[in-house]
Amino acid sequence: MTSAQVEDKGSGSEKAPNASEANASEEGYERGLGSRQVQMIAIGGAIGVGLFLNAGANIAKAGPSLILMYAVAGVIIFFIMRALGELLLYRPVSGSFAEYSREFLGPFFGYFTGWTYWLLWVVTGMAELTAAAIYVNYWFPAVPQWTTALVFLVVLFVANLISVKLFGEIEFWFSMIKVTALIGMIVIGLGVLTFGFSAAGDTAAVSNLWAFDGFFPKGVGSSLMTLQGVMFAYLAVELVGVTAGESENPEKTLPKAINTLPWRIGLFYVGALTVILCVVKWTEFAAGVSPFVKAFAVIGIPAGAGIVNFVVLTAALSSCNSGMYSTGRMLRTLADSGEAPQAFNKLSVTRTPALAITVSVLFMGIGVVLNYVVPEKAFGYVVSVATAAGIWTWLMILVSHVRYRREVVAGRLPASSFPAPGGSVGSWIAIVFLLFVTGLIAYDADSRVCLYVMAGWAAALGVGWVVLKTRNPEIVDRRDPESEKV
Repeated sequence: MTSAQVEDKGSGSEKAPNASEANASEEGYERGLGSRQVQMIAIGGAIGVGLFLNAGANIAKAGPSLILMYAVAGVIIFFIMRALGELLLYRPVSGSFAEYSREFLGPFFGYFTGWTYWLLWVVTGMAELTAAAIYVNYWFPAVPQWTTALVFLVVLFVANLISVKLFGEIEFWFSMIKVTALIGMIVIGLGVLTFGFSAAGDTAAVSNLWAFDGFFPKGVGSSLMTLQGVMFAYLAVELVGVTAGESENPEKTLPKAINTLPWRIGLFYVGALTVILCVVKWTEFAAGVSPFVKAFAVIGIPAGAGIVNFVVLTAALSSCNSGMYSTGRMLRTLADSGEAPQAFNKLSVTRTPALAITVSVLFMGIGVVLNYVVPEKAFGYVVSVATAAGIWTWLMILVSHVRYRREVVAGRLPASSFPAPGGSVGSWIAIVFLLFVTGLIAYDADSRVCLYVMAGWAAALGVGWVVLKTRNPEIVDRRDPESEKV
């Protein structure tokens, strides 16, 4: 923080502003995201294309044990989010991951994390634009794929420029569609299991979870290999942290959004997959087919494929919408730290980082061009790059939290009003787990290409850092926030 943000503690004659008020004044953002929108952004961040589409391939690899993989990964995600929550309530800022990395690990880590998170959402946006265009082709096969992708890109871009309130409202309704579809699927599935109606009534049973070669039909090793895909499904759950600088009341909305994460994961991931695998035996699922489409088809709902296609379309657009929002804020955070061109630091009359969003959208627009030249497998590589970037972001959150807890215990920083249960124990468990998943990625020949890409990205950022230090030596000075004896 700058000195302007810190009140004179010695006088005691005036009431100091709280953390969120101070940061709102510093950043200039409009606190236009209400509790309703933050809650749904949090829910939407936990439900994405990774569940609606990719789960089919993972079921074929792991069988019913995929339920356990989602549950274990869900516990780790909760540890990550409680660590982030403690940091957010200590100092709520937009672009939080980069700021906390900068504060607790040093300027280079803030720079690296900020740019890597920007990369995550740019490549995700490129893939989601293409995915959305493919989904529209289900209804309108004559419309060129690149045209649909371009229309979606422009519409979401304009919405993000208008105001943060409009972004929040769009995300609210996208999330509402996904949540409604999943709850509907669970209710219908439970109805089939309980009352035996529909074409699936005769074969639907809880015993389908173990009746076909057991709960681990392909072995424990094969189940563990699905963890990389499972973690991709949870990407964007940390988006709540990016909204901290624009939430109306972060002290209340953020803890509520994070604390409801366990039941959201339990219901939408573990619950939905459990019901589906009870209704339809796991041997009927395959890669490239949404498990929800398959389940609706087996149950005998005529419009099931169309319904799921619409839901998956909203999931893709939701992801792209979130990408535009987060990349703009992260670029502005980097500019504020002298790690990106200062022009990105400016806000428009609607108090949005318009230029930062525009540049990010231009890079996402490469995805429109790639519809002509890049085969489908290349977008699988893009997804794996996004996963690797996401794991880095989560690791930085956890390591920053461990360092923060050390400072609190030593009395050098104030305690957060939302401490993680068990202190830094959960963070250490999550760090070990993420390193294990990284090892699984390195072991798998198809996915390890993302590690090569990340190595190249790291080298490029390293060169950029050397150039930055040469032009602006002050950039290596750690920017400490308010620090006091407790």
